[in-house]
Amino acid sequence: MSFRIQPTAPARPNRCQLFGPGSNCKLFAKMAASEADVINLDLEDSVAPNDKDMARANVIEAINTVEWGNKTISVRINSLDTPYWYRDVVDLLEQTSERLDMIMIPKVGCAADVYAVDALVTAIEAAKGRKKRIALEVIIESAAGIAHVEEIAASSPRLEAMSLGAADFAASMGMQTTGIGGTQENYYMLHEGAKYWSDPWHWAQTAIVAACRTHGILPVDGPFGDFSDDEGCRAQARRSATLGMVGKWAIHPKQIAISNEVFTPSDEAVAEAREILAAMETAKANGEGATVYKGRLVDIASIKQAEVIVRQSDMIAAM
Repeated sequence: MSFRIQPTAPARPNRCQLFGPGSNCKLFAKMAASEADVINLDLEDSVAPNDKDMARANVIEAINTVEWGNKTISVRINSLDTPYWYRDVVDLLEQTSERLDMIMIPKVGCAADVYAVDALVTAIEAAKGRKKRIALEVIIESAAGIAHVEEIAASSPRLEAMSLGAADFAASMGMQTTGIGGTQENYYMLHEGAKYWSDPWHWAQTAIVAACRTHGILPVDGPFGDFSDDEGCRAQARRSATLGMVGKWAIHPKQIAISNEVFTPSDEAVAEAREILAAMETAKANGEGATVYKGRLVDIASIKQAEVIVRQSDMIAAM
């Protein structure tokens, strides 16, 4: 164990991030009324090139006028290899109220990408006297991004969250798939003639979780493309939660309930975590470093695991 203390991630609910195109104003009120913890208003992939200016104006007006309640409001800007991103940042920070919480940077390939946005945001905040510091979140969507994931996670004190963008990531890696998330038909192993499908995204997700936890950032699973497949989405979300991710994107409203279900600790899990903490308190009072709970050994490491569940439950209950 390093003597350096692992920083804690931001204490805010992030079970579901609901995406909606900035070019479709009709969706904004519905998004605000949804059960998603985070709203991502999109200026990037879901907006056609000819609609970029219009979508940006729509998003600015929505941030200033829609009643968003206690949701975290984030805007996905265009990627840094386009001519749109700088105007996205400038207009958002010069024209929106303090209700804007975060900017999402897509297709981040190295720490310098985050630095560029951070520098522009910092200058505008100072020039305009903005009181609330804008946070950043990034998407890992390329071979370069996953290769540099640790340095990206350490790139800025503004950085709060990191997601895996499966579609662009697959394209960058040259993966032979058009699926967005989930198991893939040809990614299987054979055992005694039977097929067993494994998870092609597992290693990338694990790398993201490790980088995020090292630097106190929220690791978030990205989109599941087939929104008609509820069980496939639920399975992907459960795998991600088991790996340590705190939430998942929703590209369709029906995916919100699935994410909230999976990333909200069950009553049974919370009760067990509290019982483990109580058992360890008793063991501590008796001068013991470990004890037995329901036939299994629990120790100091068990306390840390239980505390994660209880903390998450308490945070969601306080919403």
